[in-house]
Amino acid sequence: MSIVDASMTRDLRREIAKHPVDSSRLEVHVTHGVAYLRGRLDKLRGYHEDLDLGEELARIIKVLRNKPGIRDVVCEVELGGPTLRERLAAESGLRRRRQ
Repeated sequence: MSIVDASMTRDLRREIAKHPVDSSRLEVHVTHGVAYLRGRLDKLRGYHEDLDLGEELARIIKVLRNKPGIRDVVCEVELGGPTLRERLAAESGLRRRRQ
């Protein structure tokens, strides 16, 4: 990886970290001005506001595409499912309806 690509990769990771998402399982790298995002994106643990991961990913991609030196963004990202709290709340709601 060239020095320029490595610097741009660090810059993109910093940019992603500004968003309320858990990107710990997201691989980010830049090659010849093309940014590659691969892996899984989840809701940030402890973030209690409604968050649509699809919309947040679209925002991230838009910001990355506008970065100087980035020609394109290749996105191969799987979006995480509901949090444990959301799953428990849904199960609790199902149990109440059955009774």
